[in-house]
Amino acid sequence: MDQESALIQPIYTQESNFEQAIDGDIAHLWESRQDGFIKSRDKTKIHWISLTSIHHSKAVVIVNGRIECTEKYQELFYDLYQQGYDIHSYDHRGQGLSGRLIDDKQMGYVYEFNDYVDDLALMVEHFPLAQYQQCHLIAHSMGGNIATRYLQTHPEHPFHSIALSAPMFGVSLPWYLKPIAVQVGQVLDAISAKPSYAPGQCAYYPKPFEDNRLSQSDVRYHWFRNLYENKPELRIGGASTRWVWQGLMASKLCILLTRQIKLPLLLLQASEDQIVSNSAQIKFMKKLAKTNTHCALSIIHGARHEILFEKDECRNHALDTMLSFFANVESHNE
Repeated sequence: MDQESALIQPIYTQESNFEQAIDGDIAHLWESRQDGFIKSRDKTKIHWISLTSIHHSKAVVIVNGRIECTEKYQELFYDLYQQGYDIHSYDHRGQGLSGRLIDDKQMGYVYEFNDYVDDLALMVEHFPLAQYQQCHLIAHSMGGNIATRYLQTHPEHPFHSIALSAPMFGVSLPWYLKPIAVQVGQVLDAISAKPSYAPGQCAYYPKPFEDNRLSQSDVRYHWFRNLYENKPELRIGGASTRWVWQGLMASKLCILLTRQIKLPLLLLQASEDQIVSNSAQIKFMKKLAKTNTHCALSIIHGARHEILFEKDECRNHALDTMLSFFANVESHNE
């Protein structure tokens, strides 16, 4: 990056012009997407999207979190596209437009967490990533866990770096449940004749903005809720007992196998996160730093869990940090 371009401050969508942008330029870009379905190893349909330009020589693959879908990420896709990145993303099995796995189509469910990892590997092979000079991973929450497990199990991956947004390396649990959460989940799953909601989880309902633990951005939160109200096929409610214990087991593996992560890694932590465990993220980073000198932790102060859907102050900080991290990696790879 030359000195002049380094001084140019990136311009992102802001809350003040969000509604105009989401119905205008962002919608226009979204309409230009390529999309389709690909069958997974076990024949589950996985929905994918790509936003590309002949002028771009770098790309990001975006791995979203639980209850999310590609359509929710239109604003982020647009902002990154404006910074010169092609966008490739997909809906996890059981979410978005991908195949649902059980009769209750709104229950968060997976048979084995590694199924998510296999799906990401499939999509990495499907997207034309070899054509780019630079390629990065961006992964949020559950997606951060999936992307981490992918990197740990696929050393020949095509990525130059990864940015993790509030990754799920543990979940927020009462202290007395932490030592026994996996075993409790396994027992509850085993004694139920069919998939059931984990304790404290329930079917989908549009939680009021005032009660939400995800974002402090009124306009972004209401747009996301309206999207799911208008397109009920995108809705996902609470997690099943099987999803919970499978997710907790995968979280332990993320921390256990940090040595397998060789590429530059940025972790964006939301200081006010009440969904995933920040202490687990710190544990992951301390362990990773022993074998990987190209890792960094950035705390987004004041942010709730969905950093990339937060109020402008938090979101701008996160995007600036992430894009600077990518630019630094790219300059070293030139």
